Amino acid sequence: MNHTFTYQVRTRYGETDQMGVIYYGIYPQYLEIARVEWLRSLGISYKELEDMGVMLPVVSLHIDYKKPALYDEVLSIVLTLKEPPTSKIIFEYELFNEKQELLSKAHTTLVFVDKSTFKPIKCPSFILEKINA
Repeated sequence: MNHTFTYQVRTRYGETDQMGVIYYGIYPQYLEIARVEWLRSLGISYKELEDMGVMLPVVSLHIDYKKPALYDEVLSIVLTLKEPPTSKIIFEYELFNEKQELLSKAHTTLVFVDKSTFKPIKCPSFILEKINA
């Protein structure tokens, strides 16, 4: 399995630090945007998922910064799902600038949990069906 999705985001002035580059703490937000839009591309709204009682908290985040992203660049966030989700789902990411230069690599692990108990649950079958379609 190697499910890939690309989402683009334009960097904003308020995301820059004193050095004029995108502040390192903004990158997790970009990763979240890519995850939410990946779900949406499968026909699943994260809000609807929460309304069904399923939440996906991040339990692990790792980012390697290679080159800085700059203000007003369009970044391509390439999200890859390399294995089917179980009670957890692991994403890998590569972020590229408009020149197709690799800016960073990242990976996150999220766990499916019951919204009322915060206990881990298996990935809902309808998500697996959409991934495998």
